[in-house]
Amino acid sequence: MTIEQYIETTMKESSDPVCAYVYDLNQLRRHAETLKQSLPSFCRLFYAVKANPDQRVLETLGPIVDGFEAASEGEIRKAGRIGSHSILFGAPGKKDREIEAAIRKEVEYINIESFHDLNRVNEIAGNMGAVLPVLIRVNLRKDVPESHHMMAGTPTQFGVDEEDLPLLIQTAEKRKNLVIHGFHFHAMSNNLDAEKHMKFIQTCVEKTKAWREKYNLEVKVVDVGGGVGINYWNPSEPFNWEELAAGITNFEAEMDGLKLILELGRFMTAGCGSYVTEVLDVKTNHQRPFALIRGGSHHLRLPAAWKMSHPFRIHKIEGWRYSFERPGVRQRAVTIAGELCTPNDVLVREQPVEELRAGDVIIFEYAGAYAWTISHHEFLSHPHPDMVYIDRS
Repeated sequence: MTIEQYIETTMKESSDPVCAYVYDLNQLRRHAETLKQSLPSFCRLFYAVKANPDQRVLETLGPIVDGFEAASEGEIRKAGRIGSHSILFGAPGKKDREIEAAIRKEVEYINIESFHDLNRVNEIAGNMGAVLPVLIRVNLRKDVPESHHMMAGTPTQFGVDEEDLPLLIQTAEKRKNLVIHGFHFHAMSNNLDAEKHMKFIQTCVEKTKAWREKYNLEVKVVDVGGGVGINYWNPSEPFNWEELAAGITNFEAEMDGLKLILELGRFMTAGCGSYVTEVLDVKTNHQRPFALIRGGSHHLRLPAAWKMSHPFRIHKIEGWRYSFERPGVRQRAVTIAGELCTPNDVLVREQPVEELRAGDVIIFEYAGAYAWTISHHEFLSHPHPDMVYIDRS
């Protein structure tokens, strides 16, 4: 089955407007395998569950990736259903029960994000008779590439200030129920520059080696997080993964025995998902054409949150079910808005179309990450979209 076949079949079988997330699990499998095979043996590939925690997506990735990065007890449970996979647990604000769940699940590493985080993880581990391997998440002072969302190199709620690291290491070494195994540097989201990303990785490795020597640590891991981006603005110029993978491979001599962890989320799953929705109306308001769709930002919040036009294509539907004139627009720049009662419910802003009519179907591409699960589903109590999976395995 293809997306187009799903649309045509659904429109024949139901009078309700088409509205669905379609996940191509075959594309996801091929893409993940390509990513994994391009990386050297000293590099471990984890999937960041937050990007898309759909169980079928996790099951598809399970045989390919080295593990899962979880940021909540719920994500630990979801990753745990896949089988005996390594799980990394990190979050800026952890509940006691989440730390307890991570210990019971025997996650491979827990991130430390503050002095209080360190003390609480140590005490809970002691109460449960455990000694935990931890990664200290560091908010670097510089050498972090610009991206859509910055989590380091600037004041944020994430990680330990690099200037506070000496005292935190000194404190950690006095705690009996945790052991420092490495450092975590997740610093950005949606970076599109492979060269800068490689320089960031080099900085992280160099910092880790310097701290290992200075503080006499037996660290094993450099976790550089994710942050590899999707070019929603110009999909024809994607992030150059081949350049990054080659750069990592060529850096092996500099690793000095350290393992490198990548936590890919958006870049892993965005391309496998499409948000498919029918046009309900096409109208002109103040001389500007608008297309209104069944759905909107309560299903796909990302374009509204980032104030961008989401990549899309139009699947034309030739049949018209009504007896009256079909509204549409030709050779114009169209704004595509959702069904919500708010002017913020916009997915595409004044983008040119050859033709768009009520009854046509819009396929929003790169909707496999930070899409359905970050959206405000219950606003106005509209029905949820269908969840459709293409899987020929």
